[in-house]
Amino acid sequence: MIIRQNIKLLLFFFLISLFLIAVSAGDSKCECSHEDDEENRVGARKYKIAAIPSVLVAGVIGVLFPLLGKFFSSLKPETTFFFVTKAFAAGVILATGFMHVLPEGYEKLTSPCLKGEAWEFPFTGFIAMVAAILTLSVDSFATSYFHKLHFKTAKRIGDVTESGGEEQSGGGGDELGLHVHAHGHTHGIVAVESGDSEVQFHRTRVVAQVLEVGIIVHSVVIGISLGASQSRDTAKALFAALMFHQCFEGLGLGGCIAQGKFNCMSITIMSIFFSVTTPVGIAVGMAIASSYNESSSTALIVQGVLNAASAGILIYMSLVDFLAADFMHPKMQSNTSLQIMAHISLVLGAGIMSLLAKWA
Repeated sequence: MIIRQNIKLLLFFFLISLFLIAVSAGDSKCECSHEDDEENRVGARKYKIAAIPSVLVAGVIGVLFPLLGKFFSSLKPETTFFFVTKAFAAGVILATGFMHVLPEGYEKLTSPCLKGEAWEFPFTGFIAMVAAILTLSVDSFATSYFHKLHFKTAKRIGDVTESGGEEQSGGGGDELGLHVHAHGHTHGIVAVESGDSEVQFHRTRVVAQVLEVGIIVHSVVIGISLGASQSRDTAKALFAALMFHQCFEGLGLGGCIAQGKFNCMSITIMSIFFSVTTPVGIAVGMAIASSYNESSSTALIVQGVLNAASAGILIYMSLVDFLAADFMHPKMQSNTSLQIMAHISLVLGAGIMSLLAKWA
C-alpha cells in the first residue's frame, strides 16, 4: 500500500509538471522572443542528445552512493563519513534553492513580457513562502500523526503491564508488589522510547518523499528548458552544469532515503524517478522545441510558479530537516572535530553549487 502511494504521488507531480509546461507550447510570441539560426540549433541539438544519457548516469551515481551503506559499513547512517557527506549534500540543496531555482522564478515572474499591474506583486517570494509553509504543515502533521499513534500503543502496553503488576502485588506481599510494579513501569518507559524512535523513523520517510517532490518539479523545469533551448552556448553550459547538479542533488536525496530505511522496491522506485526526470524533461523539451516559446506569458507563469514552489520546498528541507536536525544531533554536538568537518563540507557544497549558477 505504501509503495503504491509513493508511485502515485511521484507520478502525479511528474506528470502535472510536464503537462503545465507542455501546454504553454505554441502560445503567441512576445516581443522579447528571438530566432536562432539553423547552425546554432544543430549545435545545440548535439549537446541535448548527449545530455540525456550523461545526466541519467550522473543522477544514478549520485542517488545510489549513500545507499551503498548496506554493503560498506563506513557509509551507514550515524557514521562520521555519512554526517560529513550529508552536510555537503545539504549545502548543495540549499544553494540550489537560493542560487538556481529562486532567481529563475524571479526572472520568469518579473519578465517585461508579463503585462499588467498585477505582476508588480512579488509573486515569486510569496509562492516560495507558501510552499515552505505547506512543507512545514506536511512535516508537522505527519509527525504528529505517528507520535499520537505510537503514544497510544505505548500507553496501552504500559497500562496492561502495570495492571498485571497490581494484581500480583495483592497476593504476593509488598516487596514483590513493588518489584513487579517497578518492572511494569519500566516496560512502559521502554515502549514510549521505542515509539519515539518509530515516529522519527516515519518522519524521515516523509522528509525523503517531500524532498523528492521538490526535486522532481525543479528537474522537469530545467530539463525542458535545456531540451527546448535553441542556443548552442546555452545548451553546452547547461549540459556540463546539469551533470554536477544531478550528482550532488542525488547525494542529498540518497542520504535521506538511506536514513528512511525503505524496502528494496521503494528505493528502486524513488531512485528511478529521480534519475529519469531530467532526461525525460530534456526529451520532452526537444519534442516541443519547434513550437515552444519560452517568452510566452503562459510559459513564463508556469515555469515561474513551479520554480518558486520548488525553491520554497528545497530551502525549507535543507535548513530544517537536514542542517538543523544533523547539526543539533547528539553525535555532532559531542564531537568538535566532526562539527568542524561538517561545517567545511557544508560551505564546500554550497560554494560549488553557487559557482555552477554562473552557467545554469
